[in-house]
Amino acid sequence: MLKWLNLSAVVIVLDQISKWLMLSWLDLHETVAVLPSFNLTLAHNYGAAFSFLASAGGWQRWFFVALALAISTVLIIWLKRLGDHAKLEAASLALILGGAVGNVIDRLVHGYVIDFLDVYYGSYHWPAFNIADSAICVGAVLLIFDSFRSKTEPQ
Repeated sequence: MLKWLNLSAVVIVLDQISKWLMLSWLDLHETVAVLPSFNLTLAHNYGAAFSFLASAGGWQRWFFVALALAISTVLIIWLKRLGDHAKLEAASLALILGGAVGNVIDRLVHGYVIDFLDVYYGSYHWPAFNIADSAICVGAVLLIFDSFRSKTEPQ
């Protein structure tokens, strides 16, 4: 099932290209309206999800790098052990892995994660996110969905 690492690679490439484009095009905190309820807004996230621990003093950068690398190792081992019938589970893990690695690259290169997707309703804005974050969320939702499906194949 390691063939699913190709999906992870696609996520990483799309994530890094989109971040490079946003860095080339927008200044920090600059906003470009795209659609009603959707902007492109360049932001730097020094923390984790929703800027958790963003102002912790710098140690969190290495903590999140180490955590993501440990989780990525577990995901690769999990993926390697899957049977051929576990396609949705494999796709889910590959999406999560690609997103985790995409954000680790940012932390190693920049010291923060580059976010630029800004979804809002009225004056309420969801925290900015990126393609890697989206892949992690979609992968997690698919993994949860897959866990509720009946497993007819032998384990």
